[in-house]
Amino acid sequence: MSSRFHLRRAVHALRKGGVIAYPTETVYGLGCDPLDMHAVEHVLEYKKRPQDKGLILIAANLAQLQSYIDVDDEALLAKISTPSERPTTWICPIQDTTPDYLCGRHNSIAVRISPSRLVQRLCTEFGGAIVSTSANPSGKAPATNDMMIQRYFGDRLDYVLNGSSTRRGRPSRIIDLLSGRIVRD
Repeated sequence: MSSRFHLRRAVHALRKGGVIAYPTETVYGLGCDPLDMHAVEHVLEYKKRPQDKGLILIAANLAQLQSYIDVDDEALLAKISTPSERPTTWICPIQDTTPDYLCGRHNSIAVRISPSRLVQRLCTEFGGAIVSTSANPSGKAPATNDMMIQRYFGDRLDYVLNGSSTRRGRPSRIIDLLSGRIVRD
């Protein structure tokens, strides 16, 4: 578990429009403030990821996602909120105010409430959801440790929050919330 000092430095970097790497319950993620378009552009640039694919938001709780998703069915909200055996990202309809640059060519957004204590602390200290995309250039294996982060990104990131991911490089599954269709297993 990262110390409070390191957590504060990561949050400071996020608030200043920076891009950080941090361990999640799956793999290391690249994160930024989802409402900072320039920070999101840097994430996409570092990953060499086309903007039209869209991004994932990760949060400590459902309240941090409410301003992005347009879901009012209690049963569906419970699906998003209920921890599952395998980390699951849900594709949800968006609010009218959700920035297009987060959704790519889609009219939906992918969201996950993380069971990771570190991610929960990070999002809580930051005050909301953050962008979470696997920390790797497109086509490369997702980073599972800080050595891979260094190899992939060198000194381009504003902060690396060290820790360990627990799924040994296996990303979350992705399910469309409304249809139940498995997008990635």
